[in-house]
Amino acid sequence: VQLQASGGGLVQPGGSLRVSCVVSGDAISGYAMGWFRQAPGKEREFVSAISPDGSYTIYSLSVKGRFTISRDNAQNTVSLQMNSLKPEDTAVYYCAADAVGYPIVARRSSGEYEYWGQGTQVTVSS
Repeated sequence: VQLQASGGGLVQPGGSLRVSCVVSGDAISGYAMGWFRQAPGKEREFVSAISPDGSYTIYSLSVKGRFTISRDNAQNTVSLQMNSLKPEDTAVYYCAADAVGYPIVARRSSGEYEYWGQGTQVTVSS
C-alpha cells in the first residue's frame, strides 16, 4: 500500500488550503484514514481521522472547527480542507492508513497506522 500526499504550499494567516492523499495498492474502503503533522523540533501529532465508511470523524482540539476531513472511497483518496489557517499550523502533513477492521472506527494513535505517505509541507506565513 502506497500513499501519496499533495496540495501543500505557502498560505497567509487566515487563508485556506486543501491537502489530499491518493492511495494505491489496495482499496481504502477497508482502512480508517488519518492526518498527522510534524512541525520543526516537535513530535508528530494527530490532526484528524475518518472511519472506513466515512461516517465517523475525529479532530484534535487545535484544529476542530477549522479543518474538515473527507474521503472518496471510489477514488481511493482522502482530503483535509484547512480553513482559518494559523502560523502554528505550519508543519509537514502526513496521511496514514489504519487497517482498523471496523467500518465506523477511527483512531488517534499514530502507532495504530500501518502505512504512511511521504508528507507535504504546509507553511502559514505573511
